[in-house]
Amino acid sequence: MTLFITLFATSFMVALSGAIMPGPLLTVTISESSRRGLMTGPLLIAGHALLELALVVALLMGLAPLLTLEPVFIFIALAGSAVLLWMGVGMLKSLPAMTLVTDGSGLGGRSLILSGILMSLVNPYWSIWWATIGLGYILHSMKAGTMGVVAFFTGHILGDLFWYAAVSTAIWKGRRLLSDRGYRILIGTCAIFLIVFSCLFAWSGMQKLFV
Repeated sequence: MTLFITLFATSFMVALSGAIMPGPLLTVTISESSRRGLMTGPLLIAGHALLELALVVALLMGLAPLLTLEPVFIFIALAGSAVLLWMGVGMLKSLPAMTLVTDGSGLGGRSLILSGILMSLVNPYWSIWWATIGLGYILHSMKAGTMGVVAFFTGHILGDLFWYAAVSTAIWKGRRLLSDRGYRILIGTCAIFLIVFSCLFAWSGMQKLFV
């Protein structure tokens, strides 16, 4: 039992420390929570968790060497860069017509789950993390059997969920302080961050492509 608790607790803390770092998924959470409500973060993490569950299964079946190949990293980095650039530019273009919606309308939960999957997929460092640190955690957890892997994965997902739910709650509770102009500034800032991440991912991919 002590081993399961240790696996759960350390996995939770590692996931929480990673979730706090800025990235595309956090940016989308911030930009959408004021309009879609408290469940924005949890729904995005639901999609993130589904993808990670599939990846854990794939890693257990021997996928890790594929994820560490440079061509795979380059493809994910460049494809992710293109997706983030498209999203960021689209958000900037739509700014003049944007108004703050506080009735929970907008895209539904299914779209947020899909967004959680997409924002994870386009981040090349997400797959590298799982092929290295994540795989190491899985192999260590397997010493405690299936329940060890379950304890690790549960702690990992709950660490993500804790942070993203907290972010959504903070943004949603503070929405009354936002005017339409303030909302556009928030969305514009998030769009710029997505474009910055796009450039960083493109640079990472191009460096490996031409070195």
